[in-house]
Amino acid sequence: MPKLSRSRTAVYLAFLIIMWGINWPLTKFALEYTPPLLFAGLRTCIAGLLLILVALQRFRELRFRQNWPIYLISSLLNIVLFYGFQTIGLGYVPAGLFSAIVFLQPVLLGIAAWLWLGEGMSGKKLIGLLLGFLGVAAISIGGLAGHIAPAGIFLAIGSAVAWTLGTVYMKKSSGRVDTLWMTAIQITMGGIVLLASGAVVEDWTAIRWEPVFIYDMLFISVFVIALGWLTFFKLIGSGEASKVGSFTFLIPLIAISCSVLFLGEHVTLNLAAGLVLIVLSILLVNGKQRRLAANSNAAQS
Repeated sequence: MPKLSRSRTAVYLAFLIIMWGINWPLTKFALEYTPPLLFAGLRTCIAGLLLILVALQRFRELRFRQNWPIYLISSLLNIVLFYGFQTIGLGYVPAGLFSAIVFLQPVLLGIAAWLWLGEGMSGKKLIGLLLGFLGVAAISIGGLAGHIAPAGIFLAIGSAVAWTLGTVYMKKSSGRVDTLWMTAIQITMGGIVLLASGAVVEDWTAIRWEPVFIYDMLFISVFVIALGWLTFFKLIGSGEASKVGSFTFLIPLIAISCSVLFLGEHVTLNLAAGLVLIVLSILLVNGKQRRLAANSNAAQS
């Protein structure tokens, strides 16, 4: 996949951080109207079908017979486990805290990209990832003041691990599959599994089909899942996974801010400390690349 320009990368990152940040409080709000697995299945199925409609114009790139194992494994990791753990876990802990734990993923991704993708791991990069970990931890500690169910913590960690493995697998497979079809099929397949699971263990009549819930679900389906995952995979496919991952440390800040503003969740001074550490983390993880690019430009001029 060709590299994105710096300006386009910045726009994609900004969109992704905002959309995935507001996803957590929006999902927490929606769970007041619906059982978790049915909601996870509905929103992913809607997103997947929309992407399939868009992808039909390049049907030849699907190559389902050759690529179905890739679609299946990626769907299991990035959709079924990630969204399944996430949607159930949000019923046990505050949205801000849950998102902060899940976004330990950039640290796990940095290590996994070093081990399995051959990406560099300098001392500065390692320190940056650790600072990001400490930043997310500082935010999380602030959320531990209330009642926290251990099941919610374990589900958040499971969601982070599934997402890490799914991202690495997607990066390794990016040369063999079309990004649009990869995103569309894995979301649709995962949505069907989640919806079927919800239909077995949950009650359809428990869903309250009120307008505010429908608007919430459609927004998440279109902007958070369909466009969000497509943007994420474009970024991952065109650059180093660990560097893209370092910017996602900012997503819990958006999630917590929205949770405080709209859901009445509380925040402490830990948020400020976490923000400082996260910004330092991003600068350290990405700083070496900027210097190398500057030196390269200078040599060419």
